[in-house]
Amino acid sequence: MKNAAKLCAVATAFTITASQVQAGAVMDEIKANDEVICLVNPNSLGFSVPDSQGVFQGFNTEFCRMTAAAILGDADKASIRGIGFSDSMKTIVAQKAHMASRSITRTGTRDANPGMSFVVTTFYDGQGFMVPKKLGVKNASELSGATVCAEEGSTTLLNIADWFTDNNLQYKVENINDKSARMQAFFSGKCDVLASDLTALASDRQLAKTPSDYALLPNIISNEPLTLVARPDNAFETAIFWSFQVMLNAEHLGVTSKNIDQVVADLDNQPKAVKRLFGSDSAASEIATSLGLVEDWSYQIIKQVGNYGEVYDKHLGSHTTLNITREGTFNALVSNGGLLYPYPIR
Repeated sequence: MKNAAKLCAVATAFTITASQVQAGAVMDEIKANDEVICLVNPNSLGFSVPDSQGVFQGFNTEFCRMTAAAILGDADKASIRGIGFSDSMKTIVAQKAHMASRSITRTGTRDANPGMSFVVTTFYDGQGFMVPKKLGVKNASELSGATVCAEEGSTTLLNIADWFTDNNLQYKVENINDKSARMQAFFSGKCDVLASDLTALASDRQLAKTPSDYALLPNIISNEPLTLVARPDNAFETAIFWSFQVMLNAEHLGVTSKNIDQVVADLDNQPKAVKRLFGSDSAASEIATSLGLVEDWSYQIIKQVGNYGEVYDKHLGSHTTLNITREGTFNALVSNGGLLYPYPIR
């Protein structure tokens, strides 16, 4: 009996501890204030730019909205705020925001910072170079002696140093934190080269008076897994991770924001994987209960935000100015040769 009592006490203590972990200070704060404060780049075409009403639109903003839809049931309860690169991580560590969705590369030293957690990679990128076509440069190997504009505090500076040193090329760097000043320096000719992630360069080129005057070089000199960053909180991090998995699974299963109502209305005749994703008595509902999400969180994500493919096509795909190819790249689903692997909702 004593052993049974001890086991009961241990089980009770475990239940209480698990419940406390699931509650989470960040989740409690979000629910109390009825908003998810999410940081994005203040001006990155296709990824996050304010519209005429000052509301941020773009690929990265959708993951802010995804999180708000899952936790609060309303994607519009994401309070999306533009902020500089270095300041975004400082703001997370200072507990002045809940998450950041602004093309932050996950690295070992950043991940080791106890003040922030890297949750899930939403885009696989790589660093490259943009040059004025008038320079006649066709390959980065021709950049000896060039002056390179780059963003202060980013992995770009480290990658530049490694690449130029490894290739025995001389260079100078203009380390400029403010994006407007950095772009002005490049477009005015103060810098020969602009270095950044390839997607950022594709976006930045559209800021030029004549975008066709600038070329992206074919060299990719780094791996840049762009990852959602959150304030540490097990329940919050888990909610973000599985919300993203809902978007990937929905794409894999062919469920979109346009057909989801029809799918849910005919759920009895859907494949088991779809039932697990959207059924009221399913794995998704168990996740909602465990994490304190709205009951129909998976439905709300797809209905209000869309699946991953929809979000990509809307902001970055062939019908956009950026026209960033997805098929056959790392950012395709694994079934199409990419790295995006939908985890099972079970």
